[in-house]
Amino acid sequence: MTLLFVTGTDTDAGKTLAASALLHMAQQQGLSTLGLKPVASGSEQTAQGPCKEELRNADALALQQQSVPPVAYATVNPFAFAPAIAPHLAAAEAGQPLDARTITATLRATLTQTPRDFTLIEGAGGWRVPLNAQEDFADLASALELPVILVVGLKLGCLNHARLTAEAIRADDLPLAGWIGSVIDPAFAADNARFEANIALLNAKLAAPCLGIISHLDAPCAATAAPYLSLELL
Repeated sequence: MTLLFVTGTDTDAGKTLAASALLHMAQQQGLSTLGLKPVASGSEQTAQGPCKEELRNADALALQQQSVPPVAYATVNPFAFAPAIAPHLAAAEAGQPLDARTITATLRATLTQTPRDFTLIEGAGGWRVPLNAQEDFADLASALELPVILVVGLKLGCLNHARLTAEAIRADDLPLAGWIGSVIDPAFAADNARFEANIALLNAKLAAPCLGIISHLDAPCAATAAPYLSLELL
């Protein structure tokens, strides 16, 4: 069984696209899969039955779609909040403050009740996004002692963001299992020589396997991103 935590250099770095693509690849290899996003803000009210509405988050739905055999939405995303703001603020406004112990207990129960060959737990935003005034998402990975995949949003400034995040992960005594580049600014990759120089520097400084570089896609989804990645180094 493979169990990893997915974090990013920032919000919208491409975590969900990368995680969904890895799950899709695992399915293609005949593995059972599970994608979890325990906390998600920026969710929408969705009618689920007569006189009943429930929150649904687009990233969590993408991970649910790549979870095989199928699982209930609440399994993937047990803590969902409507405002597209920092999760700790969204939780406070909803009167449901977050804490690492409760979230970790929920994750452990899910992992016990829903064992899969290949499981990814996706954080929100970056490594130090707060859960509350004292804790952040890094505490979830630390409590579960998980190797980490770092998704680097490839744009101007990503070298600093990636190196600082990798340093923080290792400072928390967790292994960096690998990194994935996701081109979110096409201009950053427009000059091939400069782009390759940036990738070479990331490879050298992150000192972890590169699992692939996802190009900027017109129709990004698990199936279109998967060919850019490899599971072999995990």
